[in-house]
Amino acid sequence: MPALLEFADATTLTAALCHHVVHRLKEDLARQDRAVLVVSGGKSPVPLFKALAQQPLAWDRVVITLADERWVPPEHADSNEALVRAHLLKHQAVGARLLPFWNGDPTPETGAAALGAELATLPRPFSQVILGMGEDGHVASLFPDAAELADGLRTAAPALAVRPTHAPHPRVSLSLAALLDSRDIALMLSGPAKRRVLERALGAGTVEELPVRAILRQTVTPVSVFWAA
Repeated sequence: MPALLEFADATTLTAALCHHVVHRLKEDLARQDRAVLVVSGGKSPVPLFKALAQQPLAWDRVVITLADERWVPPEHADSNEALVRAHLLKHQAVGARLLPFWNGDPTPETGAAALGAELATLPRPFSQVILGMGEDGHVASLFPDAAELADGLRTAAPALAVRPTHAPHPRVSLSLAALLDSRDIALMLSGPAKRRVLERALGAGTVEELPVRAILRQTVTPVSVFWAA
């Protein structure tokens, strides 16, 4: 079972998760040359990004990459890469290396293949993976309505193209195997609606119905759920 950490508000959650992530990165930097931080996009992690950017750390030895990306260029308003550059690669963290997903390929299918080769150069396991969850139970871009979900849950490849039917833009996502190839996973949630989905996900049902169950039910990688009211 994952650890469930409950917070009164987003501010206290952000502070606790920032401490958690910095601790994990420092642990890995003490025993290896580089640490890898995998982050998710969207508005929710922006305060966390800003908090992390203020932390004194050997950021020049940290590689930051994404859990998923919409297949849009970094100047697009929906780009997760742009979000990370704007809010995390600042201040103390300006020296971190970003491994983006989008590479200008015309399709996410060809982009995913090239990305897989780049991800293979990073040290494994990842130091920390930070995930969000949609109200449909998706994590990264492993959507319940996507034809590629079965492949994303089973493939050994680190990345795959996903074309969700109820979300904008084709995407590239880390596979479940890649997400679990980490020392630690933090699932960041807020609000009563996400709490209800979490409680459903912790109950009976299939992974295909709520893909987040693949993260919550596995026993390979420690998972902590950070939830704020």
